[in-house]
Amino acid sequence: MGIFRFGRFGGGTRRQLFRDAFGEWMEQTMARAERRVVVERYVRPPGALPEVAFLAACTRCSECITACPPRALVKVPASGGLAAGTPHIRAARQACTVCQDMPCAAVCPTEALTIPERGWEGYRIGVLEFMPEHCITYRGMSCTVCTGACPQGDSALALDAEGHPVLRIEGCVGCGICFNVCVSTPKSFRLTPLGDE
Repeated sequence: MGIFRFGRFGGGTRRQLFRDAFGEWMEQTMARAERRVVVERYVRPPGALPEVAFLAACTRCSECITACPPRALVKVPASGGLAAGTPHIRAARQACTVCQDMPCAAVCPTEALTIPERGWEGYRIGVLEFMPEHCITYRGMSCTVCTGACPQGDSALALDAEGHPVLRIEGCVGCGICFNVCVSTPKSFRLTPLGDE
């Protein structure tokens, strides 16, 4: 009978192979669990953990809701299943105003919300999409409402030479202010939660 050796193979150790396989398995397991647990996705406050972890860590204490200066955070209703009572942003009512110190995340007593290491730099709370077919500037009218309201300025939303809005995803934090203030019917912007893109 030969001796089984735990040597190197394929450029790594068996232990590393196991870790890689376990990590991949764990990621797939979490994705499957999330599909079963998360019935609906919400635009969460800044610094939120990934959805399943957020649902587990959030105590539904409402500290973040109270701390939000523009009162952009509301509770998911009782019909929200496991998400009931957790904070989310309903931008049609009130968008996040991109507070630099993120008071909602700062007051969280758990790690459900934490201030990102680089603040808003490279961070997003939602995914924004611009739909030019709805924008009144493409119907010959002049409008600067969305660009004037954007807290990130030209780095996220600017006007081109013809006066049409240009969404710059790399600078957009997904706050939803442009969606909230848009005067077009239907709106020229669509805001969706992270994970729905």
